[in-house]
Amino acid sequence: MDLQTLKPVQGTRSKKIIGRGAGSGLGGTSTRGSKGAKSRSGYSRKIGFEGGQMPLQRRVPKFGFKSINRVEFKAINLKEIQTLVDKKGISEFNQDVFVENGLASKNDLIKILANGTLSAKVTVRADAFSEKAKEAIVAAGGTVEE
Repeated sequence: MDLQTLKPVQGTRSKKIIGRGAGSGLGGTSTRGSKGAKSRSGYSRKIGFEGGQMPLQRRVPKFGFKSINRVEFKAINLKEIQTLVDKKGISEFNQDVFVENGLASKNDLIKILANGTLSAKVTVRADAFSEKAKEAIVAAGGTVEE
């Protein structure tokens, strides 16, 4: 056995040895080609780079504004409350009742709006009420609790 007869075990050499002189056949530019950003050291392609063409995120128009302080309420109308009173005979409404009947999820903030009419005497507990909704509930003989 001589050094010149030694060969790596088949399947272990997966990578070309580059940049070890012209005699190796992979010296000089070390398989990077000549010129251009990809041939330079330290090159890393930026996310969204399109070869110098204006990137998509800069071509698309931008508009609108979303406040980080916005509080979103789940709106429930008086007609939905009246429907529950008629179908299920519920007289006290709170977060749990709205969740059980599929009108809100457990993390929603609930606001009662005055769309529709209310003829039943009910107690409603919610996070917010419109002025007309408050008046309509009180006019029907019910109570409002925020």
